[in-house]
Amino acid sequence: MGDLEKIQEEMTPGDFERNEQDKLIADRMARVERKILVMSGKGGVGKSTVAGYLALLLSKKGHKVGLMDVDLHGPSIARLMKVQGGFDMSQKGVVKPYAFSDHLSIVSLEMMLGEKDMAVIWRGPMKISAIRQFVSDIEWGDLDFLVVDSPPGTGDEPLTVAQTIPDAEALIVTTPQEMSLADVRKSINFCRQVNMKILGVVENMSGQLCPHCGEQVPLFGRGGGEKMAREMDVPFLGQIPADGKMVNAGDTGDLKGLMDQKDLEINVAYGDILNAVLAG
Repeated sequence: MGDLEKIQEEMTPGDFERNEQDKLIADRMARVERKILVMSGKGGVGKSTVAGYLALLLSKKGHKVGLMDVDLHGPSIARLMKVQGGFDMSQKGVVKPYAFSDHLSIVSLEMMLGEKDMAVIWRGPMKISAIRQFVSDIEWGDLDFLVVDSPPGTGDEPLTVAQTIPDAEALIVTTPQEMSLADVRKSINFCRQVNMKILGVVENMSGQLCPHCGEQVPLFGRGGGEKMAREMDVPFLGQIPADGKMVNAGDTGDLKGLMDQKDLEINVAYGDILNAVLAG
């Protein structure tokens, strides 16, 4: 008996199923030019907003973009983007993402929940399986970018993405204060341990313009993300100021409505970050 036959004889049905899924994943991801994992060490830094707005801006440039929300316990993308529907199952035997526009498609667990406020109480194996299915079972098609919104930390979800999509690049979001930066350092070290390319660090909520005098108020400090990136020897992509219009747009699911307001400081900041990502 040859080595291949011996290996096949020892494989369980579960092994065969996983091997077939691995092939599907490889086939799907071969059709995606670049994969960007948006992650953070700390929650509440605006990571999902950054992921969603970046996907919108890339699609506005004419790129074909997929946006995959793997924050399974607290999915935000569907609400931020006001997703009005579920998966596209119009073709028999094929599951396609929700078509937000001609250039942007979205997948989020929230699209599958009957009750939007239902708690998702899953252990690691369930989460790993769901993320792998998002990649293998969804017909993403040909994409220029797949933007993945991950929950904070370095647990099952980002690790599964790193193992499932080995050529993913990390875009790490932080706020300027040390409490956030301490955990971002762990995210950077996570990327290095799993051999994930670090696209760069974005400092979000980097000051706010006073509506009365126009002066910038450093609500959470300023420059901490840039200093930390320099110390950790990773690229710094830019600073995004806090803006009440962005907050309101996120709450109402109308991030798209901000894109045409070119005079907004946040759009200037995102423009610089977008250029850095494209140059990546």
